[in-house]
Amino acid sequence: MQQHWKRLADGVELAVNQTEKFKTGLLTVTLTVPLREETASAFALVPEVLSRGSARYPDMEKLSAAADSLYGASLAPAVRQRGESQCVSFLCSAIDDRFALDGSAVLEPAAGLMGEILLNPCLEDGVFRRDYVEMEGANLADRIRGRMNDKRGWAMFRLLQEMCAGEAYAVDKLGSADRALAMTPEALWTAYRSLLSQARVTFIYGGGADPERVEDAVRRSFAPLLSGRSAPVDCLVKAEPDGPVRRVSDAMDVTQGKLALGFRTGGITMGSEDYPALLVCNALYGGSANSKLFVNVREKMSLCYYASSVLDKVKGLMAVSSGVEFSQFDRAQEAILDQLEAVKRGDFTRQELTAAGRNVSNSLRGRLDSQSQMEDNRLTFLLFHAAQGREELIRAVEAVTADQVVEAARRLKLDTVYRLTGKEG
Repeated sequence: MQQHWKRLADGVELAVNQTEKFKTGLLTVTLTVPLREETASAFALVPEVLSRGSARYPDMEKLSAAADSLYGASLAPAVRQRGESQCVSFLCSAIDDRFALDGSAVLEPAAGLMGEILLNPCLEDGVFRRDYVEMEGANLADRIRGRMNDKRGWAMFRLLQEMCAGEAYAVDKLGSADRALAMTPEALWTAYRSLLSQARVTFIYGGGADPERVEDAVRRSFAPLLSGRSAPVDCLVKAEPDGPVRRVSDAMDVTQGKLALGFRTGGITMGSEDYPALLVCNALYGGSANSKLFVNVREKMSLCYYASSVLDKVKGLMAVSSGVEFSQFDRAQEAILDQLEAVKRGDFTRQELTAAGRNVSNSLRGRLDSQSQMEDNRLTFLLFHAAQGREELIRAVEAVTADQVVEAARRLKLDTVYRLTGKEG
């Protein structure tokens, strides 16, 4: 695979992962803006309303027929969070031209269809159609409220919300249900115009086409976006907790308790020299099936139904997620923290270290087998100017020493403890 990058204008870039490994090509356009409570709902709603129809294809039936004519191309909107930024994306997956039966080009018309959806929406009285806004506003509100149905995910959401209270990171990337329901066509149209003019724009393509051809397709289909803009992408990283450990509890009608712990990484993020060591530290502690949390707290001590740790490489956070019996909250929390202390002491074997490093490197290599993961990863690297490419990062991970893991672990500081308990009675 060959990687290419080009700045098309200030704040507008094109990245190409040229490879013939896949039978399809994936083209995405992402508009990145600061994550703000007052705009999150509108910006999350925009791609859903745009996907309902364009001026040329004014309803979903006609849009679907247009996609089907391109060998069943799939188009989908997405809203992602990267650090303290909200990323509004459109993704199009279509058959690579090499496999088109009549030798026709698929990339160009697929890019054209994306441009049509994003830049030429279906309007009513100069703004978005009211029925589309109301229907998609209700759907978005349902998605936001539906977070509570996944108690494991809800506990992690609440942990990070409390841990980063007052920081942009705590804002829900989908906004609030009330704002989604209250959205008017006029307000959403204003937000849409703001998004197009202010957002940082990132085009990413993965497939067999030459970079020059991809660039030409992008320039033809997305010309209105190729104007310079000042769109900085920032993320506040706190090296240490602000004060004493925060302890938060919620009560819901659940039969299994959820215990989540949030740590600051001492300022280590994906751009840090110590980032490879932190990746291995996380895998050793709770980020793999051979981790201390899994082997000891879950298997040997039977204190948790599940226990694992994850990193936010942009924000500089580590979070532990676990499911426990209500009566075992204190014991489980003590055991989880004890395992981290063991890593800080260097209480792990060479075999454990090797397994953790291999887990990380295999995970990094495995992402090359998925176009969507490659796109997602490269978007993050582009937005936050990571110094290391994937191959460099893999080599750095494989060279991590026990002392480096211990040093990374010692920089982890507990910030917030969240418990989801059952209602009394």
